[in-house]
Amino acid sequence: MIAPSRHGLLALCVLSLPWRVAVIKDLLSRWPVIRQIRNLSDGTGPEAMTERTRDLKPRTLGAKVARSVCPYCGVGCGQLVYHKDGKLISIEGDPASPVSRGRLCPKGADTFELHTHPGRLKKVKYRPPYSRDWKELDLETAMDMVADRVWESRERTFVEKENGAAVMHTLGVCHLGGATMDIEENYLIRKLFTGGLGMNCISNQARI
Repeated sequence: MIAPSRHGLLALCVLSLPWRVAVIKDLLSRWPVIRQIRNLSDGTGPEAMTERTRDLKPRTLGAKVARSVCPYCGVGCGQLVYHKDGKLISIEGDPASPVSRGRLCPKGADTFELHTHPGRLKKVKYRPPYSRDWKELDLETAMDMVADRVWESRERTFVEKENGAAVMHTLGVCHLGGATMDIEENYLIRKLFTGGLGMNCISNQARI
């Protein structure tokens, strides 16, 4: 093997110098401090972003959005529900809501956890009278039980006349509406329970 001459080494270094300079310039151009000096900026804009930061994408990218209402108190704050491939992605405040204008309280902001927490109950739990144990019921059975009890209570406590005047009402059953109900749903509830079942005690969570 023939050792390279002194002139050969010098020529090799000279030839590799532009490549090294280009690499150093590329590395310096990625440094936020250099970009800040070059652009005369305050370091709070794109010049402060790293390559990783620039490649970040929002978690709601490509997701569909549906408008909803917070299920908690009676304020009725608007929410945007993001879902993708049948999976819930995120729940955020709705800026278009005239009630909350995109803001949510700590409880409303945690609605996503309400739906996705592994400890969330997904089946109806029923504890029979005098029992210490809960058992699971399917939704149809539970709804039938509720309807039967409402009708039985209405029949047992229904009053047709009071002091000689026709009243046609029951004071044994009441109804409290939830905050997520809109005015149309409340109207139908009022028609059904007052006109149909004769209930006097009807209110809504938003009034409490």
